[in-house]
Amino acid sequence: MRPAGPRRAQVRTAALAGAALVAAAAGCVFAAVGSVAADGSRAEAAAGPANTAAAVVRSAAEATVIAPADRPAAPASRGEDLDGRPVGLDDFRGQVLVVNVWGSWCGPCRAEADDLARIERRTRDQGVRFLGINTRDPDRAAARSFVRAHGLGFPSLHDPTGKLLLRFPPALLNPQTIPSTLVIDRRGRIAVSIGGAVTEDELDPLLARVLEEAP
Repeated sequence: MRPAGPRRAQVRTAALAGAALVAAAAGCVFAAVGSVAADGSRAEAAAGPANTAAAVVRSAAEATVIAPADRPAAPASRGEDLDGRPVGLDDFRGQVLVVNVWGSWCGPCRAEADDLARIERRTRDQGVRFLGINTRDPDRAAARSFVRAHGLGFPSLHDPTGKLLLRFPPALLNPQTIPSTLVIDRRGRIAVSIGGAVTEDELDPLLARVLEEAP
């Protein structure tokens, strides 16, 4: 349920409104009510990873941006990365953190991965960190192949059953929407939520807003 009041709203930036990335959702699970695309169309939900013809989806057209006073704390999610090393959201407190939910089976995840790799490299010196949550990949080898193929330089929690996703506020991170991206501020609060594939041009202005905030 969306909180009342003017300080939290669905915002459409110029970059988001102009998005035109089209990706094949090969087995990708989208939001149960569908996701509004940049052209106003809707990508309907799949019940799970599909084996039939892929649906066509567009990159995210809207993002939820939350005013600092209204931001909920991100959950203290902790687990193992794809190599079995412990990692958690609390490890990044004091830094702006981008959390990206992905699966190697998901077409839009492949479409956005190169953009995420570029922005992660470019913003690292600004104090930005990235953390993935790899979901519905029972085989870590497939997930590691995805990471190598796209040159992802950040760790990802391995969450094959989606239990870590259930710890987040469902209004901000729908476990059925893959991929999804959150921006966590320096105080460990959820500042931005994006459902669906995101491009570098879309994420940049949203991330810049959080970076400009005082620590």
